[in-house]
Amino acid sequence: MTEPLTEESLDERLDGAEAALEEAETESDLDDVSATLVSIGDDLEEADLPEPEADEDEDEEEAEDPRERLESRLSDLQDDLESQRGPYSEDVIEGIEEAGTTIDETRWTETGEAELVAPVEAFIERENEILGTDLGLDGEEPASLVTTLESAAAAVGDASLDPDEDEEEIAALLDAVEELQAGIEDAEEWDDLTTREKLAAHGFYDVLDHRKDYPPEWHAIKVYEKRGEAEPILLALDQLGSEFMERHCIESLTRMGAVEALDVMTQRANKRDKPAITALGKIGSDDSVEMLTEYAASDGDPKLQLVTLKALGEIGSEEATQAVADRLTSENPEVRSAAARSLGLIGDTRAISPLSDVLEDDDADSVRASAAWALNQIGTEDALEAVEPYADDRAFLVQSEARKVA
Repeated sequence: MTEPLTEESLDERLDGAEAALEEAETESDLDDVSATLVSIGDDLEEADLPEPEADEDEDEEEAEDPRERLESRLSDLQDDLESQRGPYSEDVIEGIEEAGTTIDETRWTETGEAELVAPVEAFIERENEILGTDLGLDGEEPASLVTTLESAAAAVGDASLDPDEDEEEIAALLDAVEELQAGIEDAEEWDDLTTREKLAAHGFYDVLDHRKDYPPEWHAIKVYEKRGEAEPILLALDQLGSEFMERHCIESLTRMGAVEALDVMTQRANKRDKPAITALGKIGSDDSVEMLTEYAASDGDPKLQLVTLKALGEIGSEEATQAVADRLTSENPEVRSAAARSLGLIGDTRAISPLSDVLEDDDADSVRASAAWALNQIGTEDALEAVEPYADDRAFLVQSEARKVA
């Protein structure tokens, strides 16, 4: 007859499993214990165990739950079982592969690359001693060290180490893997350097024969701007964290109209960064037009509209004409004026009619003057004819623009 699944019977079986675990010497012994624990777990799920009962001086919440106690004991034995397993050659292989991945995916300094050689070489020598292999370094560059470790991992797999018979060899290899990983961790990474050390490693300061300005990075940026070299300035912009240096980097790139800065300025402009938008105008790439036309319609931020309209005018793409012309009806006279001047820079003849309407009807003379200027910039016969009648206008600025036609 099947023994009833009681709390007492399950405790007895757990006692037996615990004793067997203490006496286990081989992986086979541990497998047997594992099977026993699985069986006990299955029976524990099926067992009809009593509900917790509180003593007279206990609350119901404090009463011991037989099922919970047995499950906890089973879990502890399973943990003890796993801790007694191994070590396995698979653990060694995994550790070697992790070391190789670290070398491959980390950016090292020149010093760090040199420091990687010693721990890899020491590991290979130790593995050769343990396994009787004859491995050697494939080279001293990081990629070659990774290849060397791949060969070392393959050699461990080929050795077919048994967790019982070769326990000492596996343990020794695991110790060697730990030393390998520690040595790699101690090697100098690029991220270990200070900002100035990183810039120096790139040769950023090589243009300085003296340190005229403080900080020296500012002086270097001026030199690179004069030379028309954008990449070192972009490097400084990426590495230097101060607002002071960031502003000077962007101003230099803007004055240069550096095409190399397009991607970086676009990323910043995507966050509505006004200096970056100004830079995009100077760079003059049509790639920026779609994004900037969206900003031109941002009624809630007139300052953003002003800098965007100017940038669109400097880029000069006729794709922006309609979006800019729509700003001629803005409630803000500064925005209307900026839109008019932007249309003049773009030079699209489709803007002649709306600019003529502004010149005739706008309430602000400053806006009318900008429209007159824009028509002169477009410069076609129709555009100049629209300006010419205003030579005697009430506003001096409008007069000045109209008289340019003659």
